[in-house]
Amino acid sequence: DLKPEGPFGDHLGYYSKQHDFPYLRIRAVYHRRNAIWPFTVVGRPPQEDTVFGDLIHEITRPAVESRIPGVRQIHAVDVAGVHPLLLAVGSERYLPYAVREPMEILTQANALLGFGQVSLSKYLFIAAQEDAPQLDARDIPHYLTHVLERLHFSRDLHFQTSTTMDTLDYSGTSLHHGSKLVLACAGKPRRKLGHSEDHLTSLPLPPEFGDVRTILPGFLIVKGPPWIDQSSASREVEKLCRFLAGWENREEWPWITVVDDAEFAAKNLSNWLWVFATRSNPSHDLYGVKATCEHKHWRCEPPLVVDARKKSHHAQALEEDPETTRRVDEWFSKKGPLAGFF
Repeated sequence: DLKPEGPFGDHLGYYSKQHDFPYLRIRAVYHRRNAIWPFTVVGRPPQEDTVFGDLIHEITRPAVESRIPGVRQIHAVDVAGVHPLLLAVGSERYLPYAVREPMEILTQANALLGFGQVSLSKYLFIAAQEDAPQLDARDIPHYLTHVLERLHFSRDLHFQTSTTMDTLDYSGTSLHHGSKLVLACAGKPRRKLGHSEDHLTSLPLPPEFGDVRTILPGFLIVKGPPWIDQSSASREVEKLCRFLAGWENREEWPWITVVDDAEFAAKNLSNWLWVFATRSNPSHDLYGVKATCEHKHWRCEPPLVVDARKKSHHAQALEEDPETTRRVDEWFSKKGPLAGFF
């Protein structure tokens, strides 16, 4: 039997919408006298369940390499909602005598997308350990910089369209439906990423775009107009890409995230990762300069443009009620009823 459930706050940081789900009939609940009832708070990470995620990473780390040969490390990024973003380090041992390019790590990426709950990943970045033996997927800024220096945008973007999506991720086309993207890199750096904002004065933008911010070397954030519908969004971002095609510094800034609030997204790395990973659907929201499709493979030139604006089909962001927060703080204050518990 099914019954409507929701909306509930979820660990991606949104109020999941109401849907019909199976339910259990509970006839009785038994408990000891004066039982202590454990509880947790869900919402935009980090929250209490962040600790469980860290523990799961620690417990499963040895199992991953034994189950998927060649995979050295995986990191489901908590601040991005866990499932939307996975960073991985693999091994690239095929054809060691040839020019290095992603080969074996693509096999490992496909294995990861079929591996337990890791299969829920929407964006999967994977890099070859041989290029940087000390590469650590938990060091997110260094890891993403390493990848962006090496990505070949006409070769290294691998989409899975019209596929399954995590139940709590509303960036897709409908409940449980969306797309995935594997970004794989191997070999020497292809480009030197921009650090200085001096280049940004020459950034050509349509009049409806602005408020350009940096978040990491090579990564830009740009404020876009409010999202209306998919057709309008495609026209707007494709226009942006045409403007960018003549920018002389576009190889140094090969990733642009279009957002509603650039100040919020650029405030810290956690904000940007959350906005990028939870508000974009790879098949519908990724664009690029001079994008084409050749033999069913989508390709572009830098920069890659990710439309991470709020869409009409997205779930409502979970925001704390200030009055409730104040009351809870009072309960745990020195004179509150829960004083001394934490």
